[in-house]
Amino acid sequence: MNYMSMQLTYERGCILCPRRCGADRSLHDLGYCQSSVDPGISSVCLHHGEEPVLSGEVGVCNVFFQHCNLQCIYCQNYQISNNKIKEGSAYTVSKASDEIERLLDKGATIVGFVSPSHQVIAMVNIVEELHRRNRQPLILYNTNGYDSVDTLKELEGIVDIYLPDIKYASNDLGALLSNVPNYFTVASAALKEMYRQKGSYLSLDEHNVAESGLIIRHLVLPGYIENSRHVLDYIAEEISVNVHVSLMAQFVPPLSLPSDSPLNCLLSQQDYASVVEHFYACGLHKGWMQDMESAFTYTPDFTKQQPFEN
Repeated sequence: MNYMSMQLTYERGCILCPRRCGADRSLHDLGYCQSSVDPGISSVCLHHGEEPVLSGEVGVCNVFFQHCNLQCIYCQNYQISNNKIKEGSAYTVSKASDEIERLLDKGATIVGFVSPSHQVIAMVNIVEELHRRNRQPLILYNTNGYDSVDTLKELEGIVDIYLPDIKYASNDLGALLSNVPNYFTVASAALKEMYRQKGSYLSLDEHNVAESGLIIRHLVLPGYIENSRHVLDYIAEEISVNVHVSLMAQFVPPLSLPSDSPLNCLLSQQDYASVVEHFYACGLHKGWMQDMESAFTYTPDFTKQQPFEN
């Protein structure tokens, strides 16, 4: 990979993500994601709540980036993803690498970069720094799915495991809930590129921890069950029935939601069960389901040093 070509995207106008807003982040032109050239990291921590093949016994060493190239009205990470919040991070590439090393020494084997689409350069710089320190962790790309195919192609050979969301099966729903006009058009193309790189085979080590592959996530939203069915149909028909899917029930209305939002409720057991039934009906057969209690388990609090502590 030509790292310098990625660095120049800041100086000539940022085109890292599909918004291609052209911001010159080196001159503090912050663009849609309101991010500068700084890493913009909110937290580096062990997270035990990921899929079992990612968490293992120790957990994933997750690097949570601030801000986002989407602005989903129901985001569980709204404390750090809201672009109206001023960017500010104590983490440099070196300091983030120090903390990652500390968690690798505790037994973590996977470093997950969460919401990296607008911070790919920072991610790559951290990976390079870890390699300079003779650290070779597995790299997990944990994304909302709104990714540039060109950027993903540059990440081939760097990312070991892709963990994309596919939120919606229509552009209209992306506009309504995530402030983006073309979510499905972009995410479906990005998903196909990830599948091209990794296929449907999920490689596991002797401890049943993932080493390479693709896991597709979908969060079932209350009131939008038909969307979930269409998403599963798309995966089965256009990607593969053999790909691993994480069908998530952990939706909880964030405090930032307006009181009159139709999303101001929990997902019902009946609605989730109907989506699970459709998962199997359309031929999908690999992946994970969640207990309904997950809504009360996986909501982070980024005001804490360990965001996922109860």
